[in-house]
Amino acid sequence: MEELNMENEKKTQIMGHTLACLTIIVWGSTFIASKIMLDYFTPAQIMVMRFGMAYAVLALLSRKFEKPKSLKDELGIVGLAVMGSTLYFLCENVALTYTLTSNVSIILAAAPIFTAVLAHIMTKDEKLKKSTWSGALIALAGVMLVVFNGTFVLKLNPLGDLLTVLAALCWAVYSVNLKAYVNRYDNLVLTRKIMLYGFLTTLPVVIFQGGAFNLPALARPDVLVSLLFLGLLGSAAGYVTWNVAVKSIGIIKTNNYIYLNPFVTMVAAWLILGEKVSYMGFAGAVLIIGGVFLADR
Repeated sequence: MEELNMENEKKTQIMGHTLACLTIIVWGSTFIASKIMLDYFTPAQIMVMRFGMAYAVLALLSRKFEKPKSLKDELGIVGLAVMGSTLYFLCENVALTYTLTSNVSIILAAAPIFTAVLAHIMTKDEKLKKSTWSGALIALAGVMLVVFNGTFVLKLNPLGDLLTVLAALCWAVYSVNLKAYVNRYDNLVLTRKIMLYGFLTTLPVVIFQGGAFNLPALARPDVLVSLLFLGLLGSAAGYVTWNVAVKSIGIIKTNNYIYLNPFVTMVAAWLILGEKVSYMGFAGAVLIIGGVFLADR
């Protein structure tokens, strides 16, 4: 029986790491899709469309509509949506209008560190270890090499950088609080609720900003494919697989894969947009992967 439990635990661990890695591959590529769509839509409009599409797809996949377990639980899920979708994306996108993309990428890569510290304080079974810090430092060094990719440009902007820090903190709060729900809710139902509340809390921003949706732009193949990628893979599938990973391997180990985000974006930009990759970028990729493995020990 003990051997069987160990084998099942091993399979769960492998599944968790695999799903976390696949999710980051998708999320790292969403920057390219967003870049295409930002020529035609505002960030809030893109968010409303992707969250709405994700909710519709998850509603079709899971016809199970659970009654709220309690008002406290439902408000907690609203909080997850606000932190992990609405505020996170708004802070990130607005930050990009004030500061350099490289600043945003590097600061967001610190999200696993914020998450690890919060998890250490707020949970009983997710504690910081020396390998976590060592791996984080190595991975962050790799992130900086990947982000700069041969051209060192760093210009501090207090407002933009602060908004990026807030985005990273929002994700950390989302990740730590998510653990309280992934073991008690059906994953599709939980993700569907998060997408619905993400849609509802972003909609007022779209209304406040004003401006009509550029619906004719959706007739463009590149725009339509980008929206489908963001809605179906980036939101619907991505949040489901991320939740499973958190449930399988924990908050800290799952979030360590965020260090890979800039590397995935770099490769996607090289393959799709034809952007050049320097030796510095490849060296950074090696450091990131090494840091993630060390942090997961």
